[in-house]
Amino acid sequence: MNSNDPNNSPLRDVAQSPEATARYLADVQRVLLDIGKNLETLAIETRVHLRETHVEGDRWYHARLRAMPVEKALGNVLRNLKSLTEGLEKSAYKRRAHDEVVVNTARDRKEKELEKQRKRSPQPLQAAPHPSQSGAQSQDFGYGGPASIYDMGNRESA
Repeated sequence: MNSNDPNNSPLRDVAQSPEATARYLADVQRVLLDIGKNLETLAIETRVHLRETHVEGDRWYHARLRAMPVEKALGNVLRNLKSLTEGLEKSAYKRRAHDEVVVNTARDRKEKELEKQRKRSPQPLQAAPHPSQSGAQSQDFGYGGPASIYDMGNRESA
């Protein structure tokens, strides 16, 4: 098959599984962290070398001023690398959360459908007399009272 064939992508299986995606992103992150260690060492060694490089006629701070743009550029690379590795962690988390949302969506839809069916055909409510009302038939509509205006029945108005 053609290596550019979109139907034969080696990362397709990885993308379909949140566990495989997390493993792959962790591997990439591990490689980037190793590169980051090397870049940190390079930044330190470059700083030392550039700040020790003096030209005749320099004042004490001239070498430092010449080194600052290079140090800043390497610092930006390290900061971007840190941001990239944090983004990889976040991506793995979001991928796993996506699958959980997909699973929960199907369940939530079933629950909502059942709730709609219950609302369409409500069960008749049977009011049980309160134990303190021995034989008295007056109704007290507090929190346990009717759920809608249609359930109020023969409630007396004030």
